[in-house]
Amino acid sequence: MNGVVHPGNGRTAYHFQPAKYWQNDPNGPLYHNGLYHFFYQYNPHGPTWDVGKLSWGHSVSGDLVNWAALENALDPTAPFDANGCWSGSATVLPGGRPAILYTGIDADKVQVQNVAFAKDPSDPLLREWEKPSCNPVIPIPADVTGNNFRDPTEAWRGRDGLWRVGVVAEVNGVGSLLVYRSADFLRWERNAAPLHASSQDVPVLECPDLFPVTAASGASEGLETSASGAGLRHVLKLTDFAKEDHYMVGLYDDAADTFTPAEPERGDDPGNWRRFDHGHLYASKSFYDARKKRRVLWAWVDETDGGGVGRGWAGIQAFPRAMWLDGDGKRLVQWPVEEIETLRRNRVGGVEWVTEVEAGGRKEIAGIVSSQADVDVVFEVPNLEEAETLDPKWLVDPRGLCAEKGASVHGGVGPFGLLVMASGGDLEEHTAVFFRVFRHLDTYKVLMCTDLTKSSRKEGVLKTSYGAFLDVDVEKNKFISLRTLVS
Repeated sequence: MNGVVHPGNGRTAYHFQPAKYWQNDPNGPLYHNGLYHFFYQYNPHGPTWDVGKLSWGHSVSGDLVNWAALENALDPTAPFDANGCWSGSATVLPGGRPAILYTGIDADKVQVQNVAFAKDPSDPLLREWEKPSCNPVIPIPADVTGNNFRDPTEAWRGRDGLWRVGVVAEVNGVGSLLVYRSADFLRWERNAAPLHASSQDVPVLECPDLFPVTAASGASEGLETSASGAGLRHVLKLTDFAKEDHYMVGLYDDAADTFTPAEPERGDDPGNWRRFDHGHLYASKSFYDARKKRRVLWAWVDETDGGGVGRGWAGIQAFPRAMWLDGDGKRLVQWPVEEIETLRRNRVGGVEWVTEVEAGGRKEIAGIVSSQADVDVVFEVPNLEEAETLDPKWLVDPRGLCAEKGASVHGGVGPFGLLVMASGGDLEEHTAVFFRVFRHLDTYKVLMCTDLTKSSRKEGVLKTSYGAFLDVDVEKNKFISLRTLVS
């Protein structure tokens, strides 16, 4: 069965974006005094990335869906951030005062770590932030090469009462995650050994995250970032220079500040670890939502056409996702936060659609006329006899397989899926999200692909394919479900 969705055009509807200009990395999301706060890298002067003009944009929400924009939280106004307020994280200190740790590009264009505090913690909007004169609180170390020293994590407290923060750095040419400790959030001392060090082939890492997850089978509750003790594991996430977010589940020891991976066979290079997403997604940042007791992930979907000079804006944030540890203890499960359901409360324009499509055919899902859609589809796969045999070389390159066997290439079982944002009757422009099923040894492999080769008529846009093999027992279940958020 192939479905065609025509949701219209225009700005995104429920994916976060400011009213105008450039945005990139999500920064310092937190829940405080009844409101969600979202900060993000923002150029308040235009729709392009400008290293020396980056600020922290700031918006608030009561439900993670509807957002109100505020004045910037941080602007480059001091010698220690004169050339930009780069990425970082937010932490609520004892007594309820929020603090921001962020990378500043100083007057000499050196990357340093700074702190800012909410001026009035009782203000539910946290509209004003102050930067103490003791900044930078963590200057660049002498052994850092390439001026690569940035992106502090959310801070957490060890059982000794000291704060910890992780900062990625190129240490003598090796991509590393350094750990610093502090008793007062102002004076920080570096731990002798890094929490992670990659091989010489990975000199630069970005946007780290370290957070605990409940290890009990079936548990979906999140944990506060400083949680420790039996019955939990930690997730270490790093972004590599290919702009892909990778993570590893493991055990974190807060006495030695060491991390032991659950899958050591995947090696030290994050490019071989598991991924949050196999699409166009970058620089993710998670936070603990105390209101709903869940771990929520934000991530930036960056530009592929050189920025938004013509339209006046660039970049969106993927819709926030709740995350928890799967029963195997090695991978994360994620799902859009439940608040998205409020957007279809009255089912205005809702469509319930059941059909059968002949092999090679397609049918339009009629009735979707707005610029946004939340599409749940279940594809029945009753017969696997015609499944092609998988060439083992593709096991390590599912993206390449998606590119070679695109949405228009007929296969044994598949492709079947959706053609989203499809133009008129000619389908000259569309994005294909589809599946194929292959026979491999004595089982079946399900390949999921996103094909952007016809996503735009515009020249200069990156039109690539993404793909991954899914852990789905299609032989047993006889169906595959797909949820697609179009905005």
